[in-house]
Amino acid sequence: DISDNKRAVRRLRTACERAKRTLSSSTQASIEIDSLYEGVDFYTSVTRARFEELNADLFRGTLEPVEKALRDAKMDKAQVHDIVLVGGSTRIPKIQKLLQDLFNGKELNKSINPDEA
Repeated sequence: DISDNKRAVRRLRTACERAKRTLSSSTQASIEIDSLYEGVDFYTSVTRARFEELNADLFRGTLEPVEKALRDAKMDKAQVHDIVLVGGSTRIPKIQKLLQDLFNGKELNKSINPDEA
C-alpha cells in the first residue's frame, strides 16, 4: 500500500496525469515509474476505452453544470449558437462526444484554447 508514501503517490499521480493527456490524442498510454515504492518498478498501460470506462461516472457528471446553466438561463439546447470548450478536461474525446450528443450533434467550437477561454 503506497498511500502513506507521499512521494510515491505524487509520482504516480504525475504519471497518470501524463497518461490522461496522452489518451486525448492516442488510443493507448504507458505508465512507467522506476522504483516507485520499496524499489519496485511500476509498468502498465491503459487504453482510452478502459480510461473512459473507469471514469464514466465523472464524465457524465460534467454535463450537470451545462444542463443547470441551460435551466437557469431558461434556454433550450436549440437556442445555443456556439459551444465553446473551457478547461483542459474538455480535450478528452469522451467529454467532447458527450457534449456533442447533449446538443444533438452540433459541432463544438475548438478554435479557442480551452485553457485560455
